Amino acid sequence: MHKVDKKVQKYLQMSFFFCNFVGFLCEHKLYMIYRDIDKMSELLLQDRRAMQIVSRFGIAMGVGDKTIEQVCDEHGIHTPTFLAMVNTPNGCNPDAVCKIQDIDLPTLQQYLKNAHAYFLEFQLPRLRRQLIEAINPTDMSGQIPMLILKYFDEYVQEIRTHIKHEDEGMMENHESDDRHISHKLQELVNLIIKYYPAHTAYPFSNELMTTVLVGIYQLEDELATHCAIEDNLLRPALKRKSIVDSRKSKAGNEKQQEELSEREKDVLIGVVEGLSNKEIADKLHLSQHTIITHRKNIARKLNIHSTAGLTIYAIVNKMIEV
Repeated sequence: MHKVDKKVQKYLQMSFFFCNFVGFLCEHKLYMIYRDIDKMSELLLQDRRAMQIVSRFGIAMGVGDKTIEQVCDEHGIHTPTFLAMVNTPNGCNPDAVCKIQDIDLPTLQQYLKNAHAYFLEFQLPRLRRQLIEAINPTDMSGQIPMLILKYFDEYVQEIRTHIKHEDEGMMENHESDDRHISHKLQELVNLIIKYYPAHTAYPFSNELMTTVLVGIYQLEDELATHCAIEDNLLRPALKRKSIVDSRKSKAGNEKQQEELSEREKDVLIGVVEGLSNKEIADKLHLSQHTIITHRKNIARKLNIHSTAGLTIYAIVNKMIEV
């Protein structure tokens, strides 16, 4: 009997430790970080939110024992970007898996495009059909059923506006859109929970409405995952792309400025010295038409269209002495 008590005591201690450990993980958001060598099946079994991401990429179930990298390669998906996406909603810093500079923006944008289609063309219409089915046994001319449908449509419109802003690159409206969506959702749920009329004549009406509410809450979780990917991956990646593009453009301009031919430099010096096209042509033994062509090429390459600007350029590049 004494041995049994010790076993029970040990079991209780282990259970207490495990519960505290799980609570600590949840409180401090210390989640598992998935790697390319992990099995895709383990990811899907351990994190149901990953199913949303996998589905948006067109990856079907039946992944067998293949690794995440193998499945991604089969579907032409950039593995580091995929890993950053499945780890980000877990509260993990995406840099722990994939640096922002290594994110493949086309992969990310294709995912978001597919997610938008899922919300607008599948999930929201499906919820609306279920909602109509749930309130159909009631008098549709009544105020509450019509208000429920009206509030749902307003909630959908806020989501459409949010997605429209994303598609147009208006990321600065993100937080405002989220507040409007949350407000409309709260109005809808409060109306259903407080005032939805019970109908004993139709035994499954309450079950149907409960299914709708569960679906709405599921949609809210999916939108939260969607927004986490936008905030932690898309926005930083777009910002970095803008900086890189700006630097490339600047470097390209500087490179163009270094590519004047020797003849173009001779023409440039003539212009800076105040010579006319005819005088430059006579000096270089060229036609006036050729001089005009050289001047157009100089202006295009240097992106300088005034004599004063060309003079400054010539001085800075030591083509003339002051």
